[in-house]
Amino acid sequence: MIFKNLLKLISISVVSALMAFTAQAADIENGKVIFQQCSICHNSAKDGSAKVGPNLWGIVNRAIASDDDYKGRYSAALQGVGGKWSADQISRFVESPQSFANGTYMGFAGLASAQDRADLIAYLNSQSDAPIDYQLSEDPQTSKTAGPANIGKLFRAPGAEKTFIYCSACHSERIVTQQGLTKSDWQELLEWMVDEQGMDEIEEPDYSAVIEYLSTNYGTDRPNFPTKN
Repeated sequence: MIFKNLLKLISISVVSALMAFTAQAADIENGKVIFQQCSICHNSAKDGSAKVGPNLWGIVNRAIASDDDYKGRYSAALQGVGGKWSADQISRFVESPQSFANGTYMGFAGLASAQDRADLIAYLNSQSDAPIDYQLSEDPQTSKTAGPANIGKLFRAPGAEKTFIYCSACHSERIVTQQGLTKSDWQELLEWMVDEQGMDEIEEPDYSAVIEYLSTNYGTDRPNFPTKN
């Protein structure tokens, strides 16, 4: 009897520790901030309409490529994955969409940071009528430090990563490298994209970081205009 009670106590402790890890390792509020990058193409509101990509309300543990409002628009690559969007599957997809489903239509470059992915998944899980308890197989607090963020052909400087994420969601970053605009012209261009192209507004502090990066590195003097080697 003592042995059985001891085993029961250990089991309860282990389960509690796992649930505590999930809660402590992920920051929902930071995940909400990170989702701003996703909101260019995705809605996460209940009963929200699909945008460039499907609505992500209730995405955690939902069957992959199964949103009825998005049927006929999924790539064959994603439809061929099968299974459900478990927390681990979402993490793998968000880390590198093309590696997860080669040929997916999602142009997002990926989130290298395991902590950012964990925070984003925690936020997505909160966007549901029935959030679930889950456990990521990778501990974001002990994962290896990621290398330099992917910024494509952009000039590496403060703000490059955010600029790459927002711009490459809808088009190649190469288009950005071919421009040379004043700060006010960059601001006007982003306003036009919101008003005429259906792009969501970039919220602060990301907006200021992107504008500062673009006007500094792709201004009228075109200091980083690509040239043939």
